[in-house]
Amino acid sequence: MPAAVLDFLLKRRSVKPAAMQSPGPTPEQLQQILTVAARVPDHKKMVPWRFIVFEGEARARFGDVLAEVCEAEEREPPSKQRLDIERSRFLDAPLVVGVVSRVASHPGAPEWEQVLSSGAACFNLCLAANALGYATNWLTGWYAYSAGVNQRLGLAANERIAGFIYIGTATTSTDDRERPALETIVSHYQP
Repeated sequence: MPAAVLDFLLKRRSVKPAAMQSPGPTPEQLQQILTVAARVPDHKKMVPWRFIVFEGEARARFGDVLAEVCEAEEREPPSKQRLDIERSRFLDAPLVVGVVSRVASHPGAPEWEQVLSSGAACFNLCLAANALGYATNWLTGWYAYSAGVNQRLGLAANERIAGFIYIGTATTSTDDRERPALETIVSHYQP
């Protein structure tokens, strides 16, 4: 079994949302994916993350929010084409999960550890969906950093978007991208 897990990890790829289609996870599979996402290192049991699920018509309604916020926040009025892109942004994948990073003051759990835990939740979410046979992509984009989007999502002052995880069925196979050579990123401590 360990070799199968390593093989799975070595072959994992991100898939662009435009190369996704239905079906997405069933409600039971989504429950399993979110359960796995929540099983990450979490120093002091702070639970420094939460999830927002966008599925069905909610994806189009959130697209309207993105277009409205884009129009309000851009310095120059955005083109109709740009607004159409924002309206359809969540429609490529049948399911999108927003991962919200939440930092609380705690002397035993530094902010950095809480943020890293949120990143681990994002990746566990991807891995769980991949293990069930679904394609995923972890994206941020302007809308992850927008004060207007944060406000419309009801994020608190200590919260921010760690990523939007797009999940669906891949329409094409994805080639691997070039990965860093280990000799360029690994060193061995020599006292």
